[in-house]
Order: sequence, then C-alpha cells, then structure tokens
Amino acid sequence: MLVNGYLFVIAGCGLIMDRINPTTEQPLDPIAPHDDATVERSIAAAVRAGSSWADRPLRDRRQRLQGVAEQLRSECEEHAALITSEVGKPITESRSEIEKCAWVCEHYAEHAGSYLAPERLPSEPHATTFVRHEPLGPLLAVMPWNFPFWQVFRFVAPALVAGNTALLKHASNVPGCAQAIERVVSAAGVPDGVFQSLLVGSEAVESLITDDRIKGVTLTGSERAGQAVGGAAGTELLPSVLELGGSDPFIVLADANVEAAARIGARARTINSGQSCIAAKRFIVHEAVYEEFRDRFIEAMAALTVGDPTDESTDVGPQARADLLETLDEQVTATVEAGATLELGGEPLDRTGYFFEPTVLSDVPPETPMTNEEVFGPVAPIFEVDSTDSAIELANDSPYGLGCSLWSTDLDVARELSGRIDAGCVFINELTKSDPRLPFGGIGRSGYGRELSKRGIEAFTNQKTVWIQSAANQ
Repeated sequence: MLVNGYLFVIAGCGLIMDRINPTTEQPLDPIAPHDDATVERSIAAAVRAGSSWADRPLRDRRQRLQGVAEQLRSECEEHAALITSEVGKPITESRSEIEKCAWVCEHYAEHAGSYLAPERLPSEPHATTFVRHEPLGPLLAVMPWNFPFWQVFRFVAPALVAGNTALLKHASNVPGCAQAIERVVSAAGVPDGVFQSLLVGSEAVESLITDDRIKGVTLTGSERAGQAVGGAAGTELLPSVLELGGSDPFIVLADANVEAAARIGARARTINSGQSCIAAKRFIVHEAVYEEFRDRFIEAMAALTVGDPTDESTDVGPQARADLLETLDEQVTATVEAGATLELGGEPLDRTGYFFEPTVLSDVPPETPMTNEEVFGPVAPIFEVDSTDSAIELANDSPYGLGCSLWSTDLDVARELSGRIDAGCVFINELTKSDPRLPFGGIGRSGYGRELSKRGIEAFTNQKTVWIQSAANQ
C-alpha cells in the first residue's frame, strides 16, 4: 500500500514500513510502528519522569548530557553508517553530523548554567526582581529525514538540560535513526521516560499536539507541515518553534573574491546532496564578475564526484527517496522549458539509485520552479544583476527568509547590507550554517522562533518573573 510516497505492508503485528536504501534501491529491514497503547504508555512515562528530572540538580543533567556526547563519539561509525543507509548521505558528511551532535551536547553541558541562571532586572529601590527559567514539561518534536541526528539533537540537548522531557516523532523513512537516538540517550544514563521515540505516522501528530499532557511542540520540516503543526499548536495555545524551508540567496558582489565564492558556493549548494534547508539555492551575481563566477562555479560543480555514499571520495550521493528525485527532475525540466539555459547536467543519472547529476542553470526566467520553489538537490540557478541594489531586491523577492550568504571584500558595506536582507541569518564571505553558539531560525515562510545558543534553551522554558519586596518597606 502506497501512502504519501511511502510503501507499507500489512503484517501480523500491524502496519510495517518498508525502508528503501536510496543508493541500492534495495529494502532495509522493516521496522514496526508503535500502536496506540505504546504511544499512550510513552506519554504517561514522560509525565512521570518529568518532575524528578526537573528536580535534579542542574549539574546532574549537565553530566548526563556530557555522557550523551561521549556515547555519540564512541559509536560514531555505527551511527554514520546508519544515516548513510537510510538517507544516502555521503559517509564523510554522516560522520560530521554525529560529531556536530556531540558538540551541541557538549556546548549545553558547558553553558547551561549561565544560560539558565536567574536574570536580575531593575525595579523599585526596596525590591529585588529577577527572571527564573523553569521547564515546561513533556515536549513533542516532529523532525525531518535530511539531518536525522542533528535536527533532533539541536532540540534535545537544550530541552533536556533545561529539565523538560521529550517525545520524538521522526520522519517515517528514518526509524532506525530514531531508535538509535533513543538508545544513545538511555546509554548515557538519562532516566527512563525523559526521552522517547514514537514510531508513528504523520497522521498521529495532531492527536499528540492536542493531548493536554504535551506542553510545547517543535517542528523542522516543510511549509505545509509547519502550517499544520503551527495551526494545531495555536489552537491548543502551546508554545512552538518552526524551522521550515528556505530558498537562500548566495550574493556575489562586484568586489568579491570570485574564486573563493565559486568554490565555497559549490559546496554550499551540494551539502547533503543539495537536500538542506539552508543550502545556497539562488546564486545572485553582479554583472561585473558574472562570467568569471559562472565559469568557475560550473567547473567546481562539474568536478564533484557523484556516486556510492559509502565511498570516502564521494561528494554527492543519491536523493533520499524516489519521489524526491522525481520532483527535482520535474522542477529542472519545467525551468528549462520556460527558457532557462542548461549550463551543466540536468538529468537523473542512468544507474541504480536515486541520483541526479550536479546541474547549473542560467538565464532563469521569473515564475519558474528555480525562482519560486524550494529546490532540494544538487541544482543551482545563477541570476545576473546590474547593481548591488538589484541583488538585494532579488534576494528579498521570496516568501522564504532562512539564511543568506553575501560575498564582498568591503566588510563595512557588507555589514550595512546585512541589515537590508530579509533573513534569519546572514553570513558574510562564508556559507550559511548552524552553530550551537549562535541562534538559528527564519522569518516569513521559513518559520519562527529560534534554536541553539541561549535563545534556543529559553524557547521551551517558563521565563518566570519574581518580585521580592523588602518586608521593611511594606
């Protein structure tokens, strides 16, 4: 039975999803989903664990989080291989993902004390006022497949160390990763019930959000998923954080270091085989350096090695699912048929696996998929503009507002331009990326709220105001 692009089979224990290795197109061992009774037990366990977990000294929660980091590193090869088998990520990137998860755990283990410390505020002379940061309780995380460990841990690390408990509804094509994450957290000594994976389909999300035991929800996913989850959370008056899609501009100004921009631009477009919300997706280049950038960029894209993601030399692996490959092909075809010039690539590879060749398009007309839609894959449109103002205008001509990469050797001008770009983050002379030390999130159709840094840990806390009046002045 085919449901929303996934293949299910009926077995004696209920509905089972057949996972497909996107490199070989061969089935992986099926994993049975959780039934309603299991979900109910998990929510109840999260509630039971909540009070004792929140009451533990912060230093104890920090120690457990440090243990999670150590556990991740000790099992790095195992988890990296699992990521590569389920979503086709090149193995070198899978290892980097596990390392980044360990880093975010270490970051919050080190800084949670200062992030959660009571914040003194000004008040009347004979009163003391401050803000306490207290956990909310059981939280629901709805997470995607493209960074199946990182997307989870950038939520889990701050949420757990703040004293919350968490339930993970992971993407249906990465149940192995969901189970592995639960094992990692448990092996590090985090008590039962504090973090659990729910192997359920998307149809179960609304009932989870409307359960009055759930006290907050976070989603990383598509715009459509964000509308559904954000709408349900709003109805229940639950705090929520949504990190949605992006069509990030990569702006190359007339005074840019073109060689570096082209080289790093190719990397920015093809991270995770182009399947990243913050990948560079629209290359906007000043006419003064357009031809040089175009030629260098095409050369860099053509030099990428496409192939088996378990091979250490591979730069670009397959798309994660057959339907994703089909959608990417349709987007490229429609854009070329509308008048764009195909500079490189343009087709799925004629081989086993869901591979699409690195592709570059120029002379891209407006109102095409390459200008108006989020494109997941190793496909890059280049736009020529005649001025800096035109570059900023085109960059902002999008309903999305996640990130932007801006290239210029005049840092004073670049700093000023960063204030004119409609995005949650702007990176100057660097590709857009997430970092545990920095707040991360978008505006517009890219969602709301912030993850990571101090702002990320505060997102799911009760920022309680306390006023203490001196008894002598009553």
